[in-house]
Parts: sequence; structure tokens; C-alpha cells
Amino acid sequence: MRKVIILGSGPAGLTAAIYTARADLKPLLLEGPEPGGQLANTTDVENYPGFAEAIKGPEFMDVCKAQAQRFGAEILQESVVSVDLSRRPFTVKTTDNAYQCQALIAATGATARKMGIPSEAKFWGYGVSACATCDGVFFRGRDVIVVGGGDSAMEEAVFLAKFASAVHVVHRRAELRASKIMIKRAQENPKIDFIWSTVVEEVFGDEAAGDKGGVSRKVTGVQLRNLKTGETTRRPVDGVFLAIGHTPNVAIFSGALDLDENGFIKVQEPSTRTNVEGVFACGDVMDPRYKQAVTAAGTGCRAALDAERFLAAQE
Repeated sequence: MRKVIILGSGPAGLTAAIYTARADLKPLLLEGPEPGGQLANTTDVENYPGFAEAIKGPEFMDVCKAQAQRFGAEILQESVVSVDLSRRPFTVKTTDNAYQCQALIAATGATARKMGIPSEAKFWGYGVSACATCDGVFFRGRDVIVVGGGDSAMEEAVFLAKFASAVHVVHRRAELRASKIMIKRAQENPKIDFIWSTVVEEVFGDEAAGDKGGVSRKVTGVQLRNLKTGETTRRPVDGVFLAIGHTPNVAIFSGALDLDENGFIKVQEPSTRTNVEGVFACGDVMDPRYKQAVTAAGTGCRAALDAERFLAAQE
């Protein structure tokens, strides 16, 4: 029996672990299938307060993990297969064990939707990204493409135009799904052009031995295919930004927690309370808007404080 169990080990989950551990709640954090969350696949993190110099994503998550463990959080590399939220104490089952808790914090994150081509995975974090706000500054004076046709794609394109020399929006349809105001902003930007009825078939790049071992990679171009004519062309670019949405990791909560129209966990703002008393949600699994490490950490703090107050009231 645990007072608090935290599901997920990104910035939200580890921040929740730090705060609940400091409150002497002795939290158990289950890392899940991707320890460190999306930041574990990120190269340089430059926009998190407190780091004057860039820090590698995996290194940053290791620091957060060590900080949580320093205060007494127990962290296990286990993946949850089911949760029973029908009554308290809640039951959490992993592939190897079962645990019970009085309060549960869901910080399972969201997964960026990808194109599904092998080269995309090869260059992920080395020129292929799903976050212009995170990585756009690295492409100052470069040519980049944005894949997508919704509001997110237009936001990414407009943001990238502040840094890039040219932004090419690649969309599989002949018209955009974005709102009119977002389309207007993108179309009026002289740095942005549109490539219609087209998909990315391949990402090309260079590889070299890294300074400290390992392999250094960078994107040099893409192969595009026109869906109407079937024609393929190769275009030199320095970066590929995906803006085709995120899928919140909520499968284990199916039927138990209320979700919004896009599948993100609903919380009772300004708190992190869900529709189940004693269950709190934080990070990208409940945030379809900001998707930043620092905002995820902020909601992780809120969830920890909400859980602490909930348990105090129960006692």
C-alpha cells in the first residue's frame, strides 16, 4: 500500500515525485515504457530555466530523477498494464507486480504522431522534430519543412519563420484544415510557401563520428511524392518539423477517466483533479495546448500539491 503512485517519468511525473517526496508521502513512480518521456529523445534543451548552457535531454531527465530519489521517491522501471479506479485504494498492475495507493497521479504524457518511415526515426532529434518552440532556434538561416495542415502546423510555420530562411509547408491535401485566421497569418508571411497534395517519403542526411563517441547526424534533404501525379522530387532542407498532432497516452484509463474531444484527460481547472476523487493528472496527457517541459513540470507541482491536500483531508 502506497500513499501516492505516479505514472510517468517525464518532467511532470518527476516534478510530482520531487514534491510528494519532500512532503514525506514516500511516492512510488513507475517509469513506463519510455523513461524520461519525450525529452529522453531530445538533443539540446535550452529553454528550461536554470540551465545557462544547453543540456542534453537524457542528461536533464537523469538530473530530475536523481533529485526525486534524493528526497526518497522510489522509482521503478515498470510498465503499467491496467489500473482499477473503481474504488480506493486504487490498484495498479504492471507486467510484473501489483500495487495499491490512496492517491494516483497520471503523468503518462503524449506521443507525437509520426510519418512512419524508418529514416524519420533515424534522424529524430537530429533535424526531425515535433516541437518548433523547442528546436526552432537551431535552424536560424536554414531551410525547413513543416508537415501538416491544421492550426498546429500554421503555428509551427509562423514561429519557424522567425529563424529559418524559408519554411515549406507540406500537406497531403489540396486545402488546409486550419482556421482562417491561422491560414491568413501563414499565407501572408513571405518566408512561408505551400507544397500541396504531397507527402514525405524519405528523410536524407549525413552521419559522422561524434566528438565524444557515438554518431552525429544531420538532415540534408527529403524525398517528396505528389499524391495526384505520383511524381517524386528530392528537396534539400535542413530540418523537418512534424505538426500532425499528439496522441495522449490514456489507454490504461479507458472508461475510467473523462477525456476531452481529442482524448486528453479532463481536469477541474485550476486544479489537476479528474472526475475520480483521488486521481490527478498532469503534463502532456492533460495539456493539448502548450506541450513544453516547463509547463509540464508546473502541472506536476500542482498535481503533487493537490494530492498532498487530498490525503491530508482524508486523514
